[in-house]
Amino acid sequence: MKRADRVTLDARVIEWRRAIHRRPELGFQEFETQALIERELDALGIEHRRAATTGVVAVIHGALPGHTVALRADMDALPIAERSGLPFASEIPDVMHACGHDAHVAMLLGAATLLQAQHADLHGKVVLLFQPAEEGPGGAEPMIAEGALENPRVECAAMLHVDVRLPTGTIGVTPGAVNASADEFSLRIIGRGGHGAYPHTGVDAIVAAAAVVSALQSIVAREIDPLASAVVTIGTIAGGYRNNALADEVVMTGTLRAHDPFVRDALAQRVERAARSVAEGYGARAELDLRRGYPPVVNDSALARTFAPVLARETGVDVVEAAPTMGGEDFAYIAEAVPGLLMRLGVRNEAIGALRSGHSAEFILDEAALTHGVDALVTFALTFGARGALNAAKRNP
Repeated sequence: MKRADRVTLDARVIEWRRAIHRRPELGFQEFETQALIERELDALGIEHRRAATTGVVAVIHGALPGHTVALRADMDALPIAERSGLPFASEIPDVMHACGHDAHVAMLLGAATLLQAQHADLHGKVVLLFQPAEEGPGGAEPMIAEGALENPRVECAAMLHVDVRLPTGTIGVTPGAVNASADEFSLRIIGRGGHGAYPHTGVDAIVAAAAVVSALQSIVAREIDPLASAVVTIGTIAGGYRNNALADEVVMTGTLRAHDPFVRDALAQRVERAARSVAEGYGARAELDLRRGYPPVVNDSALARTFAPVLARETGVDVVEAAPTMGGEDFAYIAEAVPGLLMRLGVRNEAIGALRSGHSAEFILDEAALTHGVDALVTFALTFGARGALNAAKRNP
């Protein structure tokens, strides 16, 4: 592509990102975003179909024989009132693109533009997955169930996620676990009510709950390998009626995070055991409702190690092994189905205030990084469309 054309495309990517940012939509409500994507794909002459209500699956057909790769971008926003101060801030009350999904969609549209322009020299096929509801309840599973990885059959997949930990001009490519599982739980501590002046006549659920909270914090500190990553967090707690009455019930909610599936299972077992035994020690009882969320995202190690030097050579960006995070990401289901690679796109720029982490009402990203993201997606498609992933990257996470 001529330099002038590339400058125009980079400007279009920013324009798409800002248009989506102004009109954020929650999971499975991304109808405006879906319409924008479909309009641009139509203009490019790329075939597409809908999936998972508001998702889009598109296919670019290379003229040369090769392999099928997938590129994925999530579409949804968060229920957050924006305080970024950007001139293109959200126009929707209490909804904001606070995690960069607007940039993910824009970069995938940019990559689609470049790949379609060179389809005569393109090996294999490129499947574009515009996926809804990553922030919940999850769009990857229904897209897979509706055949997003079939017809054509995808052999490997990649995605980018913006990351303010890394400066612009840097992309993280890390073998192995890069995101944690994200399980949720609700824990009820059931006591027996009574008058606050006569605590011996009842069972104070608040006192029992306080002891349970303390006990849960010791699980990671004393029962999980210090070299393993794990989190037990209590996010809410509620109980009681008034100042002079014993609470007969306390309900708390929280999250469990782990990179290792065995640690994930161990956390659930230990939370239930600790809550039950501690509550019983106070004459109360505990009831745990655990809801399994996204599994860990595990990058195919061989895929990551094969691609990292290619990415650095072809794009000139600084490629590093970014540290894993404890955040959840439903790309995990795609990476379980085929060799997968989640890359981290550096968007940190202190000069413009791009410092806040995702899910912050003040989240800002450096749009100068988007051109690097487009290049990374295109390079992945060209690399593994031509050489294939099954030989270059065995399933050995």
